[in-house]
Amino acid sequence: MLIKWHKIAEDISELSTLTEIEIANKKICVAIHNEVLFACAAKCPHASGVMANGFIDALGNIVCPLHRYKFNLKNGLNVSGEGYFLKTYPIEHRKEGIFVGFKQNSFL
Repeated sequence: MLIKWHKIAEDISELSTLTEIEIANKKICVAIHNEVLFACAAKCPHASGVMANGFIDALGNIVCPLHRYKFNLKNGLNVSGEGYFLKTYPIEHRKEGIFVGFKQNSFL
């Protein structure tokens, strides 16, 4: 699998703690916790709550605004016990800006 990188911002200062962004025809949620960037699916896998309308708890988990399901920002694992998984995306802060990566199928 190849990763295609997309620029989402010039600098972290352009982003809020939770920001919904549409890039490459895909909506994602970008999160900042302790000055570290994370990217995940825009909607909760349980009931499609908008993750950017939620919050980040004291342990650094993103919390869905609808039913308070919690997910680890690093790997998307559900930490509140319901068994769901939130898709995560790689994110990089480069000198050219902030980039998020989407896996691309390759048929080589």
